[in-house]
Amino acid sequence: MPLPDRPLALVTGGWRRIGAAIARALAADGWDLALHAHYADAVDEAFVEDLRGMGAAVEALCGDLAEPALPERLLAQCSRPPSLLVNSASIFRDDRLASLTAESLDLHMRVNLYAPLLLTRAFAAALGDQPGSVVMLLDQRVRNPVPDQLAYSLSKQALHAALPNLARELAPRIRVNGVAPGLVLPTDDYDDAQWDRLAALMPLKRLPTPAEIADAVAWLARAGAVTGQTIFIDSGANLEAYQRDFVYLGK
Repeated sequence: MPLPDRPLALVTGGWRRIGAAIARALAADGWDLALHAHYADAVDEAFVEDLRGMGAAVEALCGDLAEPALPERLLAQCSRPPSLLVNSASIFRDDRLASLTAESLDLHMRVNLYAPLLLTRAFAAALGDQPGSVVMLLDQRVRNPVPDQLAYSLSKQALHAALPNLARELAPRIRVNGVAPGLVLPTDDYDDAQWDRLAALMPLKRLPTPAEIADAVAWLARAGAVTGQTIFIDSGANLEAYQRDFVYLGK
């Protein structure tokens, strides 16, 4: 049986928002895709057809990243060992020190830190002696944190701190890098006027797009001389010291 012409990329959270943009960019760049979702009803057949139109074979994987056993199950469910792992899925909830709970800390760490680490371990094992690449989705706040969303922020800071450890241990066979987005996609918490004011607060006077985040991931996937690095795609937000999370600014 002939080997597929296109390598396989596993993308967690690959069905919506930034994860979907990453899937689209990778499909256009010559990758087949194993896309993970928390729930099976997130699988979008119209999106699958779009990706297939770009030449990609698409596999759907489901599961709760808070479950310690899921990483190995996801790798086992792939049709073949992926040569790219994109840890895009994360949980984001609002808390500060006064409202922080052990349960919130545990959940954020399980999904945003433990799962990427355990997936990276399972990915490396599945690859055997073949080369590969891991890209972690972080957040620009790892450089200039705010007091809001404390459990989320700590989980992303810890993952960012782990990058050089992983890059050193897995070199030269597997490269490990990060992409740190800024404010990219609005939620219901923002209105159009606030969104425009927030864009004006950025050093570049604009906000990054999902496609720009995805382009950075696709570039790192093929940047054979790059490991242990984090690229900030945030219109310069990490250069500033904002006092609050963006949702509280520009009101």
